[in-house]
Amino acid sequence: MTSSKGDEALAARRLADASDSIVAGVERELPGWARREVARILDAWGRLDVVARADAERATNDAADEAVARVAERLRELFAADAAAQTATPLEIVRTAYREPTAILEAAGVPPVERDVFDERAWPDDRYGLVIRTLGDLGDPDLAPLLLAWGMAKAAVLRARAEH
Repeated sequence: MTSSKGDEALAARRLADASDSIVAGVERELPGWARREVARILDAWGRLDVVARADAERATNDAADEAVARVAERLRELFAADAAAQTATPLEIVRTAYREPTAILEAAGVPPVERDVFDERAWPDDRYGLVIRTLGDLGDPDLAPLLLAWGMAKAAVLRARAEH
């Protein structure tokens, strides 16, 4: 039987591995997600001329880079904190990535989309329904289970500490 210190060390390694994989996946997938979501809304709206559309697409590339930098930094801050001090989940942080694409769409004059009551209440600033539901929504379905792996590892760290 392993000691609770051994259990905690193993769980901490799993937590670090899941955390590193989440950051790497977000850095890899978030730029493409931002570009796809802006293009999807612009296509659906269909009222930008060629020049305005090109301007929005250029601005989206910069906004995607800004979103990646902001979200990845916030994830690293979360993961650097002790497991007991982590007051957010990675999904909560990644869900804020809607901000940069929203700014592009607002600047282009795109009106808000209709959203259901829950989404309007939960994310009132997400005027275009961009908030992701899972990490896999960024474009790589293999990211989705990483949130579960992270949560299980964090719980194992905390449980092992409580046992000693």
